[in-house]
Amino acid sequence: MIIGVDIYSAIRIRYSDGESIRSISKSLGISRQTVKKYCEGSTHPEIRKTYQREPEVLTDNVNAFILSCFKEDEDENLKKQKHTAKRIYDRLVVEKKFTGSYSSIRAAVRTLKTERTVPPQSCVPLSYAPGEAVQIDWGEATVYLDGQKTKVHTFCGRLCYSCDIFVQVYKAANEETFLEAQQLMFDFFGGIPRRLIFDNAKVAVKEGFGIYAKPQDRYLSFSAHYAFTLDFCNPASGNEKSLVENLVGYSRRNFLVPVPRISDIEELNHKLWNACISYRENHKVEHRNHPVKVMYQEEVRFLNTIPRFRFDTSKTAITRVDDFSTVRYEKNNYSVPARYLRKDVTVKGYANSVCILHEGSVIATYSRQYGTGNTEYRLEHYIDLLEKKPRSVFNARPVKETMTKELLDWGSQLPGGNKEMVKLLRLCVDYGEERILAIKHLIPGHIISTVDMVRTYLNEPAKSSVIYLKNEIAITKTDLRKYDEKYGVAGQ
Repeated sequence: MIIGVDIYSAIRIRYSDGESIRSISKSLGISRQTVKKYCEGSTHPEIRKTYQREPEVLTDNVNAFILSCFKEDEDENLKKQKHTAKRIYDRLVVEKKFTGSYSSIRAAVRTLKTERTVPPQSCVPLSYAPGEAVQIDWGEATVYLDGQKTKVHTFCGRLCYSCDIFVQVYKAANEETFLEAQQLMFDFFGGIPRRLIFDNAKVAVKEGFGIYAKPQDRYLSFSAHYAFTLDFCNPASGNEKSLVENLVGYSRRNFLVPVPRISDIEELNHKLWNACISYRENHKVEHRNHPVKVMYQEEVRFLNTIPRFRFDTSKTAITRVDDFSTVRYEKNNYSVPARYLRKDVTVKGYANSVCILHEGSVIATYSRQYGTGNTEYRLEHYIDLLEKKPRSVFNARPVKETMTKELLDWGSQLPGGNKEMVKLLRLCVDYGEERILAIKHLIPGHIISTVDMVRTYLNEPAKSSVIYLKNEIAITKTDLRKYDEKYGVAGQ
């Protein structure tokens, strides 16, 4: 009989007061067996026994057959050709003359599989020695870059012993960015761990996965130079690098909220660098005995020394300057000085910048473009050409795309026409557009401006050649009496 808590309470209290089981049974109107069951408090009415009844047809031989089917599947290792509960039941009926129901076999298969399977969420507690390993990973975030909502890639690294962190953002997650980010990470940590743990992204892995992964050739060369071994995770196994997996979300919530509004990537990376230093100085990881700062100071002594030669992380290409004085790199164009027309130059693409060299000397640097069909112009690259071909000045793309509308409108009003405009552009190259426009605002509106007038504002007054002396000059007095005595001069 199932009783409520009120009846159970009455039984326990009355029995504790010395009332007999017969009397309690009679007054409460329940059986003596029920009173006897609950009177001593050895059980509780809310406790229910688990129903456990094994079907009689599930003998040891049946269970052994089911396990043998599992073993066959493991040996064959074919994901799409495994025994189902229905197939096992059919085989039992044919091969073992099984007479039980399909539902009993289905329940037995489910139970035996559960007993043999380790839940995928299971994690083994890990510990690392100082300087042993670092975990790295990519994440994504959104920022406002020059007012435009832009998706960026966050590179995150975390030392496994001290939990010190490194976070930077990039426009793309390509190979050159991947290598450059790790190089900066080593600089930030002040050394190199002996092992690097990463997933199987194509930027690092050529083929295979986990222990069978083959690194990309450049990454293998990079790891050889910095003397660390590569440890790639198994597919969909974020638990193998859980420290950095947590950092991806932490950095996005704490470093990139509210959504940053920046003019360039370097500005944001400078703030993230300082945020990582602040984390090192002030943070303590839960379940760790010491703050990050203390553990990092211990770990940094075990990191390998950074080699003196700095590995070139860029993606390098040799290309020829075209007739418009531009070079093409990764589907975008960049201008160079016109004197390099039709010459071969070296273009080095870094994570966020492009560097163009000729015979080992840098001739231009740009912020790297990741779109398609963009062209970056610099006015100083074309000013010599414009001085030879002034008629093209108002239609020249390097002028229209680099100068403000205010300066272009002003230049079109100069009395000297195209040649005068080119002279004005030369002053912009030499002194900067902002300074030239500031002079424009100084010239009274009723006066017609000329380039010569602008030059008078640029020419500083000549410094005076007059040398000003101090009012008081210290003079050392000389005693002439010895001179007089030597030459017999009579004293006055």
